[in-house]
Amino acid sequence: MAYVLRQSSKRAFGLFGQARFIHTSPAASQVAMSKFEQDKFIDYDKMDFNMNTVKTRLGRPLTLSEKILYSHLDDPKNEVIERGESYLKLRPDRVAMQDATAQMAMLQFISSGLPKVAVPSTIHCDHLIEAQQGGDKDLSRAKDINKEVYNFLSSAGAKYGVGFWEPGSGIIHQIVLENYAFPGLLLIGTDSHTPNGGGLGGACIGVGGADAVDVMAGLPWELKCPKVIGVKLTGKLNGWTSPKDVILKVAGILTVKGGTGAIVEYFGPGVDSISCTGMGTICNMGAEIGATTSVFPYNHRMQDYLRATNRGDIADLANNYKGLLSADSNAHYDQVIEINLDTLEPHVNGPFTPDLAHPISKLGDIAKQNDWPNEIKVGLIGSCTNSSYEDMSRAASIAKQALDKGIKAKSAFTITPGSEQIRATIERDGQAAVLSDIGGVVLANACGPCIGQWDRQDVKKGEKNTIVTSYNRNFTGRNDANPATHAFVTSPELVTALSIAGELSFNPETDSLTAADGSKFKFESPFGDELPSKGFDPGMDTFQPPPADGSNLTVDVDPNSNRLQLLSPFDKWNGQDYLDMPILIKVKGKCTTDHISAAGQWLKYRGHLDNISNNLLIGATNVENGEINSVKNCITGEYGSVPDTARYYKAQNLPWVVVGDENYGEGSSREHAALEPRHLGGRAIIVRSFARIHETNLKKQGMLPLTFADPADYDKIKPDDRISLVGLKDLAPGKQVNCEIKHSDGSVDSIKLNQSMNEGQIAWFKAGSALNRMAELK
Repeated sequence: MAYVLRQSSKRAFGLFGQARFIHTSPAASQVAMSKFEQDKFIDYDKMDFNMNTVKTRLGRPLTLSEKILYSHLDDPKNEVIERGESYLKLRPDRVAMQDATAQMAMLQFISSGLPKVAVPSTIHCDHLIEAQQGGDKDLSRAKDINKEVYNFLSSAGAKYGVGFWEPGSGIIHQIVLENYAFPGLLLIGTDSHTPNGGGLGGACIGVGGADAVDVMAGLPWELKCPKVIGVKLTGKLNGWTSPKDVILKVAGILTVKGGTGAIVEYFGPGVDSISCTGMGTICNMGAEIGATTSVFPYNHRMQDYLRATNRGDIADLANNYKGLLSADSNAHYDQVIEINLDTLEPHVNGPFTPDLAHPISKLGDIAKQNDWPNEIKVGLIGSCTNSSYEDMSRAASIAKQALDKGIKAKSAFTITPGSEQIRATIERDGQAAVLSDIGGVVLANACGPCIGQWDRQDVKKGEKNTIVTSYNRNFTGRNDANPATHAFVTSPELVTALSIAGELSFNPETDSLTAADGSKFKFESPFGDELPSKGFDPGMDTFQPPPADGSNLTVDVDPNSNRLQLLSPFDKWNGQDYLDMPILIKVKGKCTTDHISAAGQWLKYRGHLDNISNNLLIGATNVENGEINSVKNCITGEYGSVPDTARYYKAQNLPWVVVGDENYGEGSSREHAALEPRHLGGRAIIVRSFARIHETNLKKQGMLPLTFADPADYDKIKPDDRISLVGLKDLAPGKQVNCEIKHSDGSVDSIKLNQSMNEGQIAWFKAGSALNRMAELK
């Protein structure tokens, strides 16, 4: 399909202010950021200079995460730095986008009118491949049905200087770890599990697409200065205990919102017992506690991984900057958790939330008490969290023991390689064959069931059942769209053992299985090399580098497409208060971005704002009737779906609000959860508390994200009330918003709402969105 760009692309970077300062080191010490960008170099000298500038100003030791962030400040000499309070303006090294979020990010970048991205950026095709029959067939089907989207992303990448990883390459976070991550890196990615790169010592942070557009446009990126939670690790991993158990334990301690507004930083003697990819696992799932990101200090395990992935020159360079790449002694943490790896038990977390932590020794009894289905229908290993060579090797060591005893998995079993490199290497070295021999099906190198891309046929929707995965997230209905599926997350080796046993109550540390000859046996502890002794097999070449000059290339979006849609600017604030707004829905309990903008079958519309808005809040529970996707239209009095009701209000020029509970918008970084309510006429989201990324995404789209000054005021609001937000002309940083709640009996309650916007974010609100504000500054 031919693509022709319809917008002007002749505006220069200088229109956005001063050019970015580029520090150059002597040629002899230059090391490329990646093999794909030989003209972009790691500048530890500049980072070290910036870090020391800030350290001198603050007059105190710095944590590792502080060193990375502060070394990337746009103005290290003058930036106001106060953890949890001030906003930092940062210069990330690069941007990474997965295909589901890259569509909207690139559409927004096209709207900016800029000719080329200002920082190294990549697109990774991993979200649109549905698991059905197996790797090759599923990949072929995905390439066919998503051809329009892949062509758009490929051609947009070529025109604007963005590297393109084709479908089948692997999951974005594994590709980043293998090719782009390095100690001290500051990367932003349009996926909530971007922190995976912290396993290689980088500060890798999940954001919405609008943030990515800012960075690709050459603007500083804004982040509220994070607090720092320290996790001190002592002892050594041993036996069945894996890196996954560290984060499962931390999630049980901090809960799904305990890391909000903070970076989790690991330190202590126990760190050296964890492989580089194991550290990546821990950082990856840190997203489930709401953390801004997670990070480990540079050590020999990272050095080994860099050399194994043909980046020894980066390791050699990093070895000269260990002071920059680790925390100062006596650095202050806002909170410290200590975990002894010698005594840490294997954990299984769930169901329905990733912070419900259970040691394997107690899981069976807890499951029985709660009437959770004991039979495991499906075990699933892989995903961006756990698909390393070490993960697959340890899982295969358990599978081999079962095969040696003549038995296979009692549960259905799937394997998702994290990348083409991992797939090719485990096929060469035999792990894939062993896992297949116990009954496993190797899926495509993609996200698959982890994000709901699973055409599951073995149970009916609504049928109560148990699955066990090595994934990171297990919200209701996330994997298979069945709200009755009890999903548990654990390590790949434990998933494998439980799948062979077929029962949730099985404890491989103590329980026996029956061999084919009738004898009893127990599994020995899992084992596996962290890196392949023969080196990695890269497999097929699936990377498309952008041409040096793409200015003459064309990109087109068919106006009749149902998959892609060029964006129109949102309307500006009219300068008036928002009066008598109906409540579209008052949400009861947990409301993740999966509830606000479902994935699964809806992923196909991620590039078409109007079409994907038909899933707005269809997974949220209405407090009025306890039902999902059923709200009362305040004009007609009839009940209908949430998106249909929102569209009705929009047609009547009637702005509306949403009222929610704690940690609203937790989970994925998807900005569609902010774009959709804005597109359908929403003006404010009023909740007890927000997840970080979602709150930022709402601000970017010109919405008002507001929190109750008194959380108990949530209970004052009835679903049929009208909401007025008054005094908006006086909106200022730190100033509360006055809210009037008009009840159906005519009485009025007045409450205070908090907002966390700074001057720049208030300007976004007044302009109608951050993108509108960018246009105003041209």
